[in-house]
Amino acid sequence: MTNPTMHFHDLIEKTSDADLLRHMIEFASNRLMALDVDNICGASHGSRDPERLNQRNGYRQRDWQTRAGTVDLQIPKLRKGSYFPGFLEPRRTAEKALTAVIQEAYIQGVSTRSVDDLVKAMGMTGISKSQVSRLCEDIDVRVNDFLTRPLEGDWPYLWLDATYIKARRDGRIVSLAAIIAVAVNTQGHREVVGMTTGASEAEPFWTDFLRTLKRRGLHGVKLVISDAHEGLKAAIGKVFCATWQRCRVHFMRNALAHVGKGHREMAACTIRTAFAQEDHESAVKQWRQVADSLRPKFKGLAKCMDEAEQDVLAFMTFPKDHWRQLHSTNSVERLNKEVKRRTRVVGIFPNDEAIIRLVGAILLEQNDEWAVCRRYMTLETLAKISHTDEEPTLLAAQ
Repeated sequence: MTNPTMHFHDLIEKTSDADLLRHMIEFASNRLMALDVDNICGASHGSRDPERLNQRNGYRQRDWQTRAGTVDLQIPKLRKGSYFPGFLEPRRTAEKALTAVIQEAYIQGVSTRSVDDLVKAMGMTGISKSQVSRLCEDIDVRVNDFLTRPLEGDWPYLWLDATYIKARRDGRIVSLAAIIAVAVNTQGHREVVGMTTGASEAEPFWTDFLRTLKRRGLHGVKLVISDAHEGLKAAIGKVFCATWQRCRVHFMRNALAHVGKGHREMAACTIRTAFAQEDHESAVKQWRQVADSLRPKFKGLAKCMDEAEQDVLAFMTFPKDHWRQLHSTNSVERLNKEVKRRTRVVGIFPNDEAIIRLVGAILLEQNDEWAVCRRYMTLETLAKISHTDEEPTLLAAQ
């Protein structure tokens, strides 16, 4: 007679460590679900009990991805209602938002072929508009609450950047700017403080966005880090009495365009010697020496350095412990890359609301992850900002 049960020591000898762990997780998970359903039904499986509240109705299979590998779960089904095990995490907010956006695009007939394939692969054929509306409504409420929440306390550092996403407007496909604002408060915590969309990055658009942040409580801004967009510079000067830091990475890209390919590495290394100085005064001195040394051969580069000196070196007037975070918009750039990666799946968004839904959900998730991480800046170094005697160099209003 065949014994269907394998002894524990036989299992150890016949399987690898990873396989053993996977089998143990599978057994424990299925057993846990069985006990959970027994409690819901008010009776054990197969037993007759007048106190029974519900009955089983078969199983549905689900693959569970774990660190030990893929676990085959047999999730019990009920005749009345539904059952979902508590140890399985529901889909994350951004994944729900992505599903909603794809469904909306599919229903409105504006999806690309790749999106159509993805819709079919996700089993979303025949989705009704009412189902999409219910899914979108829950996400929109959470995203709107996040993007319009009050901002308390002072926020000395503010990073601003934009990424472009294709969407439909009035029957045309246009590139919309998705604006993202990240700030650090006096407690050293980094947060996404705002996001919106617009057809351009003109001064009125930026001004309205920054004033919205200020109305929500974004105060105490001492340094704004961004690229050198003229509309943004003018808006910062109007809304905030703060120093402006031109992103060092964007500056280098623009400056080296004045130099031939064969000389760019040399020019870049020479300019970087100014950033390697120990204080702002030494950096300014080195900057001018570099500009003068390059002027005979690269007049365009030297002129670019003359014009950008004050803005590119502004971060060096703040505590040295913060220089690494303040000299560029890298922290927002990494966030933009994640936004690009997730929105690329959709291709062309059906409307502005769909962009805010998905991008807002991504930012909400990122903000939650930052909330449980260690402080972006320490309290001791942030205290130095309020005790400095030197007045910041203000960006003149345009």
